[in-house]
Amino acid sequence: MSDLNGRRVIGGRAFDFSRQVAVMAIVNRTPDSFHDRGRTFALDRALEAVETAAEAGADWIDVGGVPFAPGPEVTAAEELDRVLPVVEVARSRTVVSVDTYRPSVAAEVIKAGAGVINDTSGLRDPEMADVVAGTDAQLVITHSLAAPRTLWPRPAYGDVTAEVAAFLRARVQVALDRGVRPDQIVIDPGHDLNKNTRHTLELTRRLAEIAEIGYPLLAAVSNKDFIGEALDVPQHERLAGTLAAVVFCIERGARIVRVHDVRSAVDAVRMTEAMLGWREPAYLKHNM
Repeated sequence: MSDLNGRRVIGGRAFDFSRQVAVMAIVNRTPDSFHDRGRTFALDRALEAVETAAEAGADWIDVGGVPFAPGPEVTAAEELDRVLPVVEVARSRTVVSVDTYRPSVAAEVIKAGAGVINDTSGLRDPEMADVVAGTDAQLVITHSLAAPRTLWPRPAYGDVTAEVAAFLRARVQVALDRGVRPDQIVIDPGHDLNKNTRHTLELTRRLAEIAEIGYPLLAAVSNKDFIGEALDVPQHERLAGTLAAVVFCIERGARIVRVHDVRSAVDAVRMTEAMLGWREPAYLKHNM
């Protein structure tokens, strides 16, 4: 049920990306996530974070059991132990996304009610497309150069935006060829993933070129290093920069934004929708 960048039903909930932006909250069940540093690793803390995010207005909750960055080995069984209990609870509150690059994990979380598979490896394992094909789940295809959990020092691009667009077009075609429907696909240019700050800023300025690929575009900019380096601020002082990046990306075509500070991001997104004429004011009193 879709016109690709318009109406979709995701996790049993309706979205119209022609005039709506989904706010994706981040809940990491990892001891070494780049921002949370294990704050929601314990199951009770993760479930508390799900409830807090839902109450703050999150449209999606993205659950991760393995960080993209290098770190200790996490087996597929361990990853499932981390994410499945959260999926089973969160699915009744909001759309649930699972950040995983493993087809075996994706298959199990879809059975458990996950509405989105967020593959930050960009279909490095094409079997991920086979798992999603024939289901109602969405598939986020993200640009990255390195395999998850590995370093890619000093990445080099001739034209970062053109190369990211070409990668995403090619990986989308892989998904389509393996039976994923067009209305299941979301694309993510991978802010900061195997990119330095100059690359990410250039990519963000030209984000409309990525949106032109024609699928809903996810911008995962929250608290990332390109914000810290642009502003010279430490990681936990990047909220203002994050909100500026969120609004900038929406203006250039992003329709899903992945964030840590849900309440502030929801306000920024809903205000942006109102200014774009997509959302009616909550009430009218001033000068009425």
